[in-house]
Amino acid sequence: MRVLVACEESQAVCKAFRELGHEAYSCDIEPCSGGHPEWHIQADAIELLKMKWDMILAFPPCTYLSNAGARHLFKGGKLNEERYRKGLQAKTFFLQFLNANCPRICVENPVSSKIYQMPKHTQEIQPYQFGHPVQKKTRLWLKGLPLLKPTAIIDYKCGCHEAGTWFMKGGKDRQKNRSKTFPGIARAMAEQWGGKA
Repeated sequence: MRVLVACEESQAVCKAFRELGHEAYSCDIEPCSGGHPEWHIQADAIELLKMKWDMILAFPPCTYLSNAGARHLFKGGKLNEERYRKGLQAKTFFLQFLNANCPRICVENPVSSKIYQMPKHTQEIQPYQFGHPVQKKTRLWLKGLPLLKPTAIIDYKCGCHEAGTWFMKGGKDRQKNRSKTFPGIARAMAEQWGGKA
């Protein structure tokens, strides 16, 4: 299968599909950090939706849509118009993937702020259902794909949500580090939705 993994610089999902023999490409406006630039297209992923793909897996930025950032929307009890506009733009970007002309689609994002009235998600997953001792609720919007089945449910009381840990650490790379797909989830996507090519 020809698989587009949009908005992915880590290449976790791309590599998982490649390991099973699929022609998968990661795409992001940033260079990849996964070690395989030959499988990475550094461009606006929306442009690639004009091409024919067998499957599209998209991980659009959630900065302005996420419920975690909702407190910035109403600072001082007043709607932050600029942030709200950026959230609407992020929703439009998200919907372009969900409505792409492709038989199999997965769009991933965390829980969204209600103000954006996102379409109903298909499924919620957690990293601890796929072998990672972390709690981070993630939503999947699926078209032409079955629900992702947990592969290794483990105890998530790991202490990684405490200040100073890799998951909670601040700094300029915080957002990028927290947005990377966990390998167990990437592997489950490849095995359950792709299988051996």
